[in-house]
Amino acid sequence: MFGFKSLLDIPRWEAFAVVALLVAGMGYTIIETGWLPHMSIIAAIIVLLGYGLLRGVPYKGMQDGMIGAVGQGMGAVYLFFFIGLLVSALMMGGAIPTLMYYGFGWVSPEYFYFSAFALCSIIGIAIGSSLTTCATVGVAFMGMAHAFGADAAMTAGAVVSGAFFGDKMSPLSDTTGIAASIVGIDLFEHIRNMMYTTIPAWLISAALMLWLLPDVSAGGLGNVAEFRSRLEATGLVHGYSLLPFALLVVLALMRVNAVVAMLLTVAAALGVTYFHSSPDLAQLGKWFYGGFKLEGDFGEVGKLVSRGGLESMFFTQTIVILGMSLGGLLFTLGVIPALLAAAKSFLTTAGRATFSVAATSVGVNVLIGEQYLSILLSGETFKPVYDTLGLHQRNLSRTLEDAGTVINPLVPWSVCGVFISQALGVPVWTYLPYAFFCWLCLVLTLLFGFTGLTLSRK
Repeated sequence: MFGFKSLLDIPRWEAFAVVALLVAGMGYTIIETGWLPHMSIIAAIIVLLGYGLLRGVPYKGMQDGMIGAVGQGMGAVYLFFFIGLLVSALMMGGAIPTLMYYGFGWVSPEYFYFSAFALCSIIGIAIGSSLTTCATVGVAFMGMAHAFGADAAMTAGAVVSGAFFGDKMSPLSDTTGIAASIVGIDLFEHIRNMMYTTIPAWLISAALMLWLLPDVSAGGLGNVAEFRSRLEATGLVHGYSLLPFALLVVLALMRVNAVVAMLLTVAAALGVTYFHSSPDLAQLGKWFYGGFKLEGDFGEVGKLVSRGGLESMFFTQTIVILGMSLGGLLFTLGVIPALLAAAKSFLTTAGRATFSVAATSVGVNVLIGEQYLSILLSGETFKPVYDTLGLHQRNLSRTLEDAGTVINPLVPWSVCGVFISQALGVPVWTYLPYAFFCWLCLVLTLLFGFTGLTLSRK
């Protein structure tokens, strides 16, 4: 997997025991004690180092394994630096606030659930964060649902579906970047390939919300008007501010390298910024490092548009480094090779490989409740399987998102599930049936895996 051999040849039962103990330990620390995943991963690394020393493995060998794994993932670490710069630039240039302003003009009481789904999809792509979308735009829709007399669980399901569609398809999303980098493919290549499952899931979800869910009586649009007026009052809403977004889309369609596309978009957004404001170099430095900060009291709108910066990426970058270190250590100690050998007789077809990746990703989400770990652990484990079967790694990264990223909000004790249920005031179990997009992605990725549709080979 990482270009070197395992230093231990352990029996399969021992490999299963090590993994079971690690999963149980990480699950307990994350679920019961509230640890951040960083602490759980570093604790697992310490335990594995102790295990390796007891088995006679030199520390230098284990360290080389971790360094080798991280070395292959440094592209992701660099990528997230540029994502932080891009978010700040799109905020200060007004691209994201303008997109939200026009989006809220499309809200229709008659098609309320679909409106919530569609707008959260757009905002999710724009800001690249499902949790931020739920905590801001989603909360606004919950207020509108109360005013319109709409069902709270159905509204929450629409919000979650849209937010995670946006998170999944946004080049600004950390999970999207992690899924692409963990298997070593270009970010935009990963996003394009996800369209095979994501677009059908979005269209089916839209149809269900339009024709299956009940109508909502028309009510006052005061919440929408107030939200739009506050956005406009920021001074960031301008039609020309959408030009950097258009450039980013064009560059993505032209298959320009992700980092190059981001840098060109940042330059364009920076130029647009000076049409409506004149920040000096000191201010730009603060915004690009700590994120764009909107001065003044704009309530939730102010929180929504105050985002980005290098600092905002540190959480994701450190978890990528730790996660890859854990994967490299598991490989060096012979744990992953032993597990793969045990499953070798089963993993003989694309369908079985897809099912195994999906089952592992869902299992990590259910047992540990962490979407980052579901992507990192599953990606590191099954990458060599896809090589053996001659399947392109883009198939693996797509399944990681379809069964990892979008399933996390459906688990009541997961990070996303707990956050969203508190932010929207709706229990996970009640909105789960209406989060159509999330479980449709899992169904479609399994269907395509067993039929071979849309799967690409090397």
